[in-house]
Amino acid sequence: MKTRLPFLALTVVLVALLAAGCGGGGGSGSVPNDSIAKVGETPIPKSTFNALMTVAFAKYKAQGQKAPTVGTPAYTQLRDQAVSFLVQEEELQEEADKLGVKVSQKDVEDRLALIKKTYYHDSEKQLEAALKKDDITLAELEQYNLKPTLLSEKLQAKVTSNVNVSKSAAQKYYEQNKASFMTPKTREVRHILVNSKTLADKIASQLKSGASFAKLAKKYSKDTASAAQGGKLCVAHGGSSGACQQTVPPFDKAAFSLKANEISQPVKSVYGWHVIQAIGSIKPAHTQSFQEVESQIQSNLAQQQKQVAWSNWLAKLKKDFQGKVSYQTGYTPATTTIPTVSVPTTTSG
Repeated sequence: MKTRLPFLALTVVLVALLAAGCGGGGGSGSVPNDSIAKVGETPIPKSTFNALMTVAFAKYKAQGQKAPTVGTPAYTQLRDQAVSFLVQEEELQEEADKLGVKVSQKDVEDRLALIKKTYYHDSEKQLEAALKKDDITLAELEQYNLKPTLLSEKLQAKVTSNVNVSKSAAQKYYEQNKASFMTPKTREVRHILVNSKTLADKIASQLKSGASFAKLAKKYSKDTASAAQGGKLCVAHGGSSGACQQTVPPFDKAAFSLKANEISQPVKSVYGWHVIQAIGSIKPAHTQSFQEVESQIQSNLAQQQKQVAWSNWLAKLKKDFQGKVSYQTGYTPATTTIPTVSVPTTTSG
């Protein structure tokens, strides 16, 4: 059971944007006394900054660690990260408004429901327990994680919506990288793994006398994953192919030397002693056709192009806000590309 919330106190998405250099600076406008910064004409209240720092400090407490104290390098880094987070959140929100991108309360509730289902067995009590353990409220989770994450996701979808990979582009990639689409020879086998040759000999003898391979695998095999499947697994020679995995040399040699349905003598590997049976014939190595991999190539190329488009958009955003962000004295980040600062994480229990 998951016991902690799967997020950082300072949202992962926007912290990643810090590393990308998102955000502007250099503004000369006056900042209200009750604010830490101003983006264009929009001030960021100190109360908002303090609330975010409270969330960050709660993470330290939840991890049994002492929060950094004012004046220390750790506190300065955390402060810079929080200020940059809030500035960049405002920048993204302003751009989202221009593009007509909105995050509704229903969007937030749907994402919360997904988190609850994925990590907490759809249990409200388990989610509440995790919130309490992390010393964070549901409102703070929504404000500092769910809403910014959803906004970034929606903006990225909008910005990259025109990315399209043609069939000809996919075909060109296929021709230039055909070797990478070769699949090795594969074979379906089943095996039983034990510690001693004596036991392996006994099992091999019983199998050759007609005993059930599946029953003996479940009873004796140390490879519990395959044992649950009656000892079955798919092996590949010279590399992996989908669900078929490359095995250690002694196992590989035996698996591809057996005749169909033949049971091996005990085979020793670094894992112990194997008794192997070849279930079917060997499927020869072959190069996948373009038709087989076309959709995969298009998906991969599209993902790459979307990442480039998103990075370019973030770079433009930084340029657009250059000179439009002003900071209150004592709150100017040391750099506009803050590295990821170590805030205690709570990915899972």
